[in-house]
Amino acid sequence: MPDTRRHRSAAPSDHEDFGTAAVERLREAAADLMWLAARGYPETASLALVGNRYQASARQRHALARAACADAHVLARRSRRVGLEALAGEPLAIDGFNVLTTIEVALGGGVVLLTCDGCVRDVAGMHGSWRKVEESRAAILHVGEYLAKTGLRSAEWILDAPVSNSGRLKTLLLEMAAEHRWPFTVRTERAADRALVESGALVASSDRRVLDGSLRWFSLARELVIARIPGAWIVDLDVAVKEG
Repeated sequence: MPDTRRHRSAAPSDHEDFGTAAVERLREAAADLMWLAARGYPETASLALVGNRYQASARQRHALARAACADAHVLARRSRRVGLEALAGEPLAIDGFNVLTTIEVALGGGVVLLTCDGCVRDVAGMHGSWRKVEESRAAILHVGEYLAKTGLRSAEWILDAPVSNSGRLKTLLLEMAAEHRWPFTVRTERAADRALVESGALVASSDRRVLDGSLRWFSLARELVIARIPGAWIVDLDVAVKEG
């Protein structure tokens, strides 16, 4: 069946799955999941155990898996995270589908998760395909305008070539960059996560493999959503213990 969605919005069950009462239990579940992860329990088994204990729906379990991780990963990722001021004069490598989809979800009224390692992540899931929706151009415009004020030297969008419509997104990005005179380039790669890590540049992503392999990263989606999308539906599942 073809994908005919016009928006990257909330699922019908989200108001129940991520309502106020549900979020309190999800935070407890996330803390339990982190406790198990810190002690070396397998992720799949831990998620099943915690999900069953809290009677979590499939979508809630997906959210927990995206929000929680072991304390060691939290500390390591946050130690390499940089602030907005670090972008001045720098080239930035952007994990294209990863960043864009999260911003599209935020603009479309979908759930975005505040996670333990300092990111925001959506629960939409792409499953190897991307389709332009009504929020797509607005999401790109937000990124371009936000980065234009940072003094950034350049930004290279790296897209997963196997994802359907990656060529169309590349064309759209280049057209909007030319229209607004943004210093953007775009390339497609068979393995975008590896290309991002091997670029050696400051990266913008919330992909765990990219964060764990990169020397420095900037939480572009998080900072942009908080700064420019005041109506975003942010579900706070950051239960990591804060230092200091």
